[in-house]
Amino acid sequence: MKLILISIVQSLLLCGGQVLLKFALRDMGPFHWSMQFFVRQLTNWWWLGCGVCYACATVLWMYIIKNFPFSMAYPMISLSYVFGMFAAILFFQEQVPLTRWLGVLLIICGCFLVAK
Repeated sequence: MKLILISIVQSLLLCGGQVLLKFALRDMGPFHWSMQFFVRQLTNWWWLGCGVCYACATVLWMYIIKNFPFSMAYPMISLSYVFGMFAAILFFQEQVPLTRWLGVLLIICGCFLVAK
């Protein structure tokens, strides 16, 4: 049960990092080799949020693989796909077909079986 809870938090952080990365890239504008472009990226707060999420997820991942069997821990990363589906709907107003929902259901069932 502890592995599932920690994996959920870690997967939420991974998913959050991806969502913030997409926002950062959206606000990035066209790439230019100019000082102005790079200064603008340093003031893009989406980048900072993305980095914080990834850093926290990495620390949790190190804890997970140190304290749990790798064969149980690694499949739990796939929970981030589940949260990614919800993020796609919530933040990007994407339409998700039934086949993807079936895939998400299989991932959830697989994680449950792996963690047991």
